[in-house]
Amino acid sequence: MTWSEADYRRCLELERRGYAWVMERHGGMSSAQAQQAALECYPYEPADDPYRGLVFHEESWHWAMLAIHGHHYAVEHPELVDPPPEYRALR
Repeated sequence: MTWSEADYRRCLELERRGYAWVMERHGGMSSAQAQQAALECYPYEPADDPYRGLVFHEESWHWAMLAIHGHHYAVEHPELVDPPPEYRALR
């Protein structure tokens, strides 16, 4: 995908915000811990990185659910497959 630096940074910030929100509300992390987890999950990638933004192929809800509940979260917790309206409002 080709995007401007501004578009990349905007997407990065949105995904970090969503990830941190999930980690606080569903993962039991403090705000500071959730922010740190989001930075670790979504590090800045240089423009010349050939896989820049690959993590964006799934939204932050999915990555956070994997971190909290594991790879079978959709089977074990089907109620968590779709994010709630509060998460969607972050976008």
